[in-house]
Amino acid sequence: MEQGKGAKHIEGSSAVLPKAPRWKVRYSILILLWACSLLSLFDRMVINVSLPLIGKEFGINEAAQGFLISLSFLSSSLFQIPGGLITDRIGNRKAVTFSIGWASLFTPLTGLAFSYPMLLIVRCLLGAGSALAAGAYMRIMVTFFPLKERATAKAISASVNSLAPAVATIVAATIIGVYGWRVVFIMLGIPGILIVSYLWFRFKDNPAEYPKITPKELAELRSSAEWEERMVAADSQITYGEFLRKPILWQLVLVWFFFDFTYWGFTTWLPSYLMTVKGFSLAKTGVYGALPYLIGTVSMIYGGYLSDRLIGRRKWLFVPGALLAALALSLMIYAPSDTMTILYQCIAAAALFMAFGSFGGMQFDGLPKHIIASASATVNTAGQLAGLFSPFLLGYLIEVNGGSYTTAFLVMILSLILAAGVALTIQCKEWGRKNE
Repeated sequence: MEQGKGAKHIEGSSAVLPKAPRWKVRYSILILLWACSLLSLFDRMVINVSLPLIGKEFGINEAAQGFLISLSFLSSSLFQIPGGLITDRIGNRKAVTFSIGWASLFTPLTGLAFSYPMLLIVRCLLGAGSALAAGAYMRIMVTFFPLKERATAKAISASVNSLAPAVATIVAATIIGVYGWRVVFIMLGIPGILIVSYLWFRFKDNPAEYPKITPKELAELRSSAEWEERMVAADSQITYGEFLRKPILWQLVLVWFFFDFTYWGFTTWLPSYLMTVKGFSLAKTGVYGALPYLIGTVSMIYGGYLSDRLIGRRKWLFVPGALLAALALSLMIYAPSDTMTILYQCIAAAALFMAFGSFGGMQFDGLPKHIIASASATVNTAGQLAGLFSPFLLGYLIEVNGGSYTTAFLVMILSLILAAGVALTIQCKEWGRKNE
């Protein structure tokens, strides 16, 4: 007799068991993390698109515009490590709820700022309160995902780093063209309130507290945790202070600093480059400036997927991606036409975000899970510092070179080469092993 769909027949028995559901609680958690990350990054991307208009309204030059971006990175950098240490103590739910709630207050205030000094204060406070999120996201992934899936999960969550520029560029350019730049920031407070409400009332720190989680999913998490404990038994109780003396931490810090220097330079100045150098209109910039990031979204997720098949050897995915992005950026500088400019920026974005997707896995290999929030916050501090220096320094280089972007692009290319070079020195034998 033919069994119906969704049923499973056990050999030697007449019993028919229902097919196990494919959807897992951790997939819902991933959607939540993705939404939180998207909201945070959307704000940063919108202000990048708004820079020329903000500069015109407040009468500030490119260096002052770059400083506006850098200041939020400065405050975030100062609170990254304290935020990670706090998260390891208070838990994920409280840390993420506070971070998103804080951002939901100060993002709308950006649109209400009536002067450049006030805008600086608001962006500084926004960066400080948002600092808890990064470490909490990593801690949540370690809690809810087995090692063999973490890089993919991290890449999907971090895909907002490529999708947010694409969506923000299109949406922000449209809204700004009709209502002005202030309205966009005010509107961003609405989804933030909704996410905070869900986090506070529905999110749980312990996977076992979710009624819909299955015994099979819990067994997967326990098996992964037990395997990781065996692999790092000698250092399973290492403190954060002791881990600061490990070379792997500072290798990851340097890689992320150099890589993020280019990432934030690329995302900050690409819209302005297309408008001021290539002569694109605001609407045209919205379309063609978004294209590389749409491609980058797919590339990042695929990079995370490949990374999970190279546990302990993930650098061999990161290094080629970083070098290919450097090559594409060098070709973009001297592109003979708008078509070639768009092509090279798409290649650069694809390679850049492929490397981005693999780096999350490098952290999961290299950082002990019981201090993952504080350890990853240390790495992320390097990225925040890169975000602090990159927009301001590149804006300064553009200004002193009479509006030419060539020197700024060359600095970004060099930074990618340095990131690849440091990544080659990483040996994750101490922490990273293939999960067999």
